Amino acid sequence: PTSRFGWTRVIVEKPFGRDLDSAEELSSQLGELFEEDQLYRIDHYLGKELVQNLLVLRFANRLFLPLWNRDNVDNIQIVFREDFGTDGRGGYFDQYGIIRDIIQNHLLQLQVFCLVAMEKPVSLKPEHIRDEKVKVLQSVNPIKDEEVVLGQYQGYKDDPTVPDDSNTPTFASIVLRVHNERWEGVPFILKAGKALNSRKAEIRVQFKDVPGDIFKCKKQGRNEFVIRLQPSEAMYMKLTVKKPGLEMATEQSELDLSYGMRYQDVKIPEAYERLILDTIRGDQQHFVRRDELKAAWQIFTPLLHDIDAGKLKAVSYK
Repeated sequence: PTSRFGWTRVIVEKPFGRDLDSAEELSSQLGELFEEDQLYRIDHYLGKELVQNLLVLRFANRLFLPLWNRDNVDNIQIVFREDFGTDGRGGYFDQYGIIRDIIQNHLLQLQVFCLVAMEKPVSLKPEHIRDEKVKVLQSVNPIKDEEVVLGQYQGYKDDPTVPDDSNTPTFASIVLRVHNERWEGVPFILKAGKALNSRKAEIRVQFKDVPGDIFKCKKQGRNEFVIRLQPSEAMYMKLTVKKPGLEMATEQSELDLSYGMRYQDVKIPEAYERLILDTIRGDQQHFVRRDELKAAWQIFTPLLHDIDAGKLKAVSYK
């Protein structure tokens, strides 16, 4: 216990259970030993520079305030792709799958979805920020099976530690729908997969088409705001501009901010470096509270139980 001469802070690494019941059991066991303000549920994505930048981008720039809603946004995609497989971790991975390992942890529960979708907090105090994250999680509708796609890469079951009849997904695409005034009707598409053709993690906000478009371009793309978390941290806005020349032709171009170029003389802290310092400081803003953890598991547990029971099958891909 914390004494008047020091303090106790416990860092807890994911996975935080396999489903709602196991997560609640783990939380109860930890709660018997520690107070909530002593627990720091950690995931390294919480410490990434552009994840921590989301709050500033949304609420410190007037440009985004009137656009960030169902009237202007067509869909939001949160993507995590890896170009390698389980690489000797097949036995461990098969117990969890891509949803538990990546989507439920990195993409949804630990910051990204919440920070993209939440309302403006009262202040920057950790409790006020985490209150808003819990609210948006509790506003998510039950996941529909028809809005879920599961895959398993060819060769996954060649690992001797993976059962021959494994239905564990190594790829998943899941649509979340938030039932509130800001986001009603806007799909949040969460995608994660292993053994794909590229490695990247990004947030892609795709805006609606221009009403009454006078240019009527066959190949005109939509406006998009993209935040690339890895590799090569960057953010950019896709815009339609006039193509240089004598004709009135348009093309899509980008306004971009590449961190490697703009901040090349600045040392960007490593994720764990930042989070361990936050723990020492007692700042819980980038860590997960118990009720937030519970709300996230309530969203995914029914789907995970259906997959475990074989009601949804993973299709093969290469």
